[in-house]
Amino acid sequence: MRLLHRPSPWRALFAADAPPDPSGWPSLLEPLRQALVSLGPAPDLAEAHAWQGQLVDALARLDLPAWRISQLISDHNDWLYRRAIELSLGEMRGQGWGVPPVAFCVLTLGSGARHESLLAPDQDNAMIIADYPDDRHTEIDGYFQSLGERFTERLDAAGIPLCQGHVMARWPMWRKRLSEWCAQLEIWTAERRVKRVQQANILLDFHPVFGESSLAEALTERVASLMPGSSLFLDEMASLLDELPVALDRLGRLSGVSEDAPHERVINLKHQGMLPLVNTVRLLALRQGVRSPDTRSRLVTLVMQEVLSPERARALTGAFERLQALMLDEQRLALTEGRIPDGWVDIARLGEDQRLLLRHDLLQIRRLMRRARRS
Repeated sequence: MRLLHRPSPWRALFAADAPPDPSGWPSLLEPLRQALVSLGPAPDLAEAHAWQGQLVDALARLDLPAWRISQLISDHNDWLYRRAIELSLGEMRGQGWGVPPVAFCVLTLGSGARHESLLAPDQDNAMIIADYPDDRHTEIDGYFQSLGERFTERLDAAGIPLCQGHVMARWPMWRKRLSEWCAQLEIWTAERRVKRVQQANILLDFHPVFGESSLAEALTERVASLMPGSSLFLDEMASLLDELPVALDRLGRLSGVSEDAPHERVINLKHQGMLPLVNTVRLLALRQGVRSPDTRSRLVTLVMQEVLSPERARALTGAFERLQALMLDEQRLALTEGRIPDGWVDIARLGEDQRLLLRHDLLQIRRLMRRARRS
């Protein structure tokens, strides 16, 4: 497996096959050292996933910002994926399936691919298979179907639930040869159809987590070359931004009441803050052929391409980081109270300054959305 370059030392924490050995670490990393000692050198998947709350607490005690903690949560989930796939491949070898018949690459999708995950995500994954002759389809696809079923079941048993929308490599829709993925993208982007845009949106944030990363790189290049000229598709993507408005009323006041809200004081910052920002930045990036999958890097590239001013990008980056911090704080509280972490944030728990800043950030996102729809 080809490992990706990780420029920050923090991002090397979960790059190896085993958890890091903290025995020689300096005392300033004591919270993280204690967390890793409690995990042990050879945890099973369920133990490693259940430990993630301790990881986040240790990183918070080290004063890491929420955006960095989010990256490390995602890296840890990548580690769980790699381990689940390796165990599945080993099991298949032991049962006589042999080694993979052709090269392949497992992708994470969505927030995991952007390395922007918080706590308790479900599975979103896909698989690229190297091209092979049609007359070998039953043999080769059967192998990778079995692999997809096995590693997704392992992740589910470990605590990362199966995607209820069936966006997983165990299903043919999300398991294709490279040429088939390229053809699929051409079909999805050729017309202005809501369903096709929604399906493509799921795929367009992807990251290679296991296997031959050159397959993912080839798909990245195809996306970057195809998207800037797909004006009808991008127009429909822009119109779909209206489906996720920010949590403000017409007068710009915080307002996030919805039928499924647990109580009247909460705002779903995932659906009414984070996703509107992420989706809008993705749209702007696709128009420019930007290859970076994460929101922060996309904003930087959009400045370099003079799509956004440095001031606007700094404001949006700050908004992105503050939304992550609010959501992560609420999720940590949920864990301590025995609740499942989600995207809801109780604004009654926020200070007046936090509420004012949240309103400011959501206004920045709303302005960006309006600009993206006009472009």
